[in-house]
Amino acid sequence: MEFGWSAEDVTFRKELNEFLATELGGWAYAERQLGSRDNVRKSLEFNAKLAARGWLTPHWPQEYGGRDTSPWQHIIMGEEMWSVGEPRGPQYMNVNWIGPSIMVHGTAEQKSEHLPRIAAGNVIWCQGFSEPDAGSDLASLRTRAVRDGSEFVVTGRKVWTSYASTADFCYLLVRTDPDAEAHRGISVLLTPTSTPGFEIRSIDSVVGDHAFHELVFTGMRVPESCLLGPENGGWRVIREVLAFERVGAPRYARAALMLDRMVTWARERGFVDSPVVQERIGAARAACEAARLLVYRVIDERADGLSASPNVYLARAAMVQAERAVGQVAGELMGPESLLAGSLADDQLRKSMVAGVAAGTYEMQLNSVARFALKLPQG
Repeated sequence: MEFGWSAEDVTFRKELNEFLATELGGWAYAERQLGSRDNVRKSLEFNAKLAARGWLTPHWPQEYGGRDTSPWQHIIMGEEMWSVGEPRGPQYMNVNWIGPSIMVHGTAEQKSEHLPRIAAGNVIWCQGFSEPDAGSDLASLRTRAVRDGSEFVVTGRKVWTSYASTADFCYLLVRTDPDAEAHRGISVLLTPTSTPGFEIRSIDSVVGDHAFHELVFTGMRVPESCLLGPENGGWRVIREVLAFERVGAPRYARAALMLDRMVTWARERGFVDSPVVQERIGAARAACEAARLLVYRVIDERADGLSASPNVYLARAAMVQAERAVGQVAGELMGPESLLAGSLADDQLRKSMVAGVAAGTYEMQLNSVARFALKLPQG
């Protein structure tokens, strides 16, 4: 098959790149750091301009503030945004899977409350998934939500939550039936972070200040109007969410750009003449291209209106491999200079660490590939 972009898609990418060059010409290093105050401030300013052009949620239906564009333009948007460091910040999560999840499972009141704000780019969400004893194995989560009349009383903890310190709402997973099977008895609560009993603690990390947080819920009362989807039926909601999240961030685009910058840096110093270096650069580039093509398979399925397939696990695992391959090349080429904060290698190594954890660990993706794609028996 001969794949080629439509004239409309080519024009869209060109206009988008011109816009990015104008708006991000002086984007400072501090503004790129995940979850920092500078990053959130810049992303809110930037996303307001995207929204004014109809570019923040172009793939959404018009009734919810979108333009009904194809999934291909959605991935074009993602590629160009991740190539420059994802200036949408937390908004990429909002528009990629939180908003669509509310469209499908939300009540009329939830849609009217949340979707216009997400489409306008002036609200910040975080996701309350992982727990101290339930990381990628979400089915083992223990945060309890006990019904008390028209409210749920929530007690428990979440960890590794990005953007929590500046978030307005949390897409929170809770266990509402402790006696049900592991994948049952789970519910989703769209919870304001200002709710009494909602505590946010910062977790220091090598990835960057403000990147991760611990959430502690102590007798937090959440009205049943915040329940997304059926009570005890949150697992199906989450499975749909994760399918979108795993390919919502085309990290291969950023990894490829970082590799190009690294090659330029190495060429200026005469490092690329070595056959060994050339081989490693070539392998990293091949990993980026493999990830891109696997993601395109997923996007093609969406464009055809098909349900999510095991290809999402393959694509996600390939993206992690690409990020890590580029990070390894960067570290080897730059040597001691890779330890300098803000260097190309430092930036890529930090991002590659996050890639192997976000949207489910790399190991979990491989397990899913074995189970759902290769049909291997479970051990």
